[in-house]
Amino acid sequence: MSDLVTGEAVVLDLQTAKLPSRALAIVLDLLVEFAALFIVSLVLSVALIDLDGAAAAATLLGLTVFFLVAVPVMVETLSHGRSLGKAALGLRVVRTDGGPVRFRHSLVRGLVGFIELIAVTGSAAVITSAVNSDGKRLGDIFAGTVVVRERTPGVGGPTTPLPPVHPQLLHDMGRELVAMDLSAVPEPLWLAVRRLLGRIGQLEPSVAFRMAVGLAEDLSARIGHPTPPGLHPVAYLGAVLTERQRREWMRAQQRFAAQAAVQMTAPHPATAPTAPAAPVAPVAPVAPVDGRPHRVLGMPAPEAPLAPAPVPAAPMSAPAPSLDKPAVTDTGFAPPA
Repeated sequence: MSDLVTGEAVVLDLQTAKLPSRALAIVLDLLVEFAALFIVSLVLSVALIDLDGAAAAATLLGLTVFFLVAVPVMVETLSHGRSLGKAALGLRVVRTDGGPVRFRHSLVRGLVGFIELIAVTGSAAVITSAVNSDGKRLGDIFAGTVVVRERTPGVGGPTTPLPPVHPQLLHDMGRELVAMDLSAVPEPLWLAVRRLLGRIGQLEPSVAFRMAVGLAEDLSARIGHPTPPGLHPVAYLGAVLTERQRREWMRAQQRFAAQAAVQMTAPHPATAPTAPAAPVAPVAPVAPVDGRPHRVLGMPAPEAPLAPAPVPAAPMSAPAPSLDKPAVTDTGFAPPA
């Protein structure tokens, strides 16, 4: 078994392929590739007999790169890590975290494999695979992949969708979940269950099944409730995790309701009664010394009394004219004597 660990700190229970099985799978793949290259080259040499030497050499080089690099990369990408030789021996190429390989992984493996398997006649691949504990060659080291066994005696899991679970089984499981004691389950185990359920579609079916079985056994041992017979381990993990989330949600609602009740009963700061202000002692007036009022420190200066407005004098009336003498008007002319 390998010691591969995913990003969620879950140990993958995978049996890696070693040098003999990998070498036999590579030999089968190379035989098919060279046979296809020979047949196509022979057909083109007969059909294009008028080509000169340079054109024939370029055509042969292009066919070599196509059948020995492009074809293995396409087959490995489309089959998710299973070439003809690997499928015959029950092997598969996966990522180091257990996920399926992508185009970039297959491309790196194909380019490096052309050098270490064909250019140097496989000597570098044999040495690297013999020294590495997981049987990796240089292409696997650079691409971050590993070749694992899919058909292991006594180990495996279903690769086809399971039939739907009976409703009565789900009903009985729901009643038992309410009475389970989940306090003994550590947080790292809950984290591993959540991560597995979150990426269940990215893992190989056999790898996902083995990981689910291991987590289900560990979880059932913690809570003292075995997995019901006939229930898929992934469904069991999902049901227990859902029950824990439901309980956390109920506790959060209770805490929120308690906080709201405390806030409603407590007096609001704006409506709280305020203490009465302390009375201010009156300031005794200071007697004036020089006839002018003195201003007390901190008090405004006393205003001076306003003087009464002057009363305008009545106009003097002219003397009434005498009846005995005619009024003399000053015209500047003196009458004769």
